[in-house]
Amino acid sequence: MPPPRFTFAIHGERLAIARLPATAAVPTWATGQFVTVSRTPTELSIVCPQASVPADLPHERDRIAIGIQGVVPMSSIGILASLCGALATAEVPVFAISTFDTDYLLIAAERFATARAALTALGHTFAGEVPA
Repeated sequence: MPPPRFTFAIHGERLAIARLPATAAVPTWATGQFVTVSRTPTELSIVCPQASVPADLPHERDRIAIGIQGVVPMSSIGILASLCGALATAEVPVFAISTFDTDYLLIAAERFATARAALTALGHTFAGEVPA
């Protein structure tokens, strides 16, 4: 069976990944069309529009999110491994986020063209424009 081919939707704004102490409250600035909040015993991580993140917090900026269009069943095996493997071969770091329905890959803007080429070489396609 050939590996699945996906269309990736390019999210239309630049994102940032911020880190706060594990005991911090979820801040009011963590809003927007694309927001994830993850709390662990050691940190509170927030992904949201980069314009919302205060400059004095530890964070990484200029991330472009691509999401697999449609629903990826939770019973799927090896999807992220395949995608991240291709990006690793192309020397593109990735920050992966999974939701109930699908998976997103956050890629540094300066590596996006390389990431796109690596995934296109596997037969994947892209929809949408890269945010400025």
